[in-house]
Amino acid sequence: MNIKNLEIKAAIQVLKPVSEVYEAIVNPVQMSNYFINDSTGRMEEGANLIWHFPEIKDIDVPVEVGKIVKDKYISYRWDIGDIKTLIEMNLEPYEGNATVITITEKGMENNEAGIKWLKGNTEGWANFLACLKAWVEYGIHLRKGAFDFRFKN
Repeated sequence: MNIKNLEIKAAIQVLKPVSEVYEAIVNPVQMSNYFINDSTGRMEEGANLIWHFPEIKDIDVPVEVGKIVKDKYISYRWDIGDIKTLIEMNLEPYEGNATVITITEKGMENNEAGIKWLKGNTEGWANFLACLKAWVEYGIHLRKGAFDFRFKN
């Protein structure tokens, strides 16, 4: 089998309605409780944003928001270093007023740099989903203080 381009796919069930999960993703105030430190704005179709992350000190991460379908689909491209990839999030209602969120990230070649990206971002999306679930279901901010050790001298 010859796989030319790599793709990450991760999914989780969140025990909240689609509208709540969607809002937690597009609203930077909510996102700052489980993913980013801050954003220059809300995720809206066509917006160009800057995100800051607790584990990446003093680096602007440009985000180009693509297509948005309220309560169903969110896409964006982000530029972290020399890597620019496409992220797609699909939200589907599930039994008992729950939501299944599936995240796909793609855009890297199957080479040494791509394999390193695949490993790191697969871990990252698993962390994103766990933190999103903890925040939306229980109001727990799992990332708070989680990366402070990286900045100690």
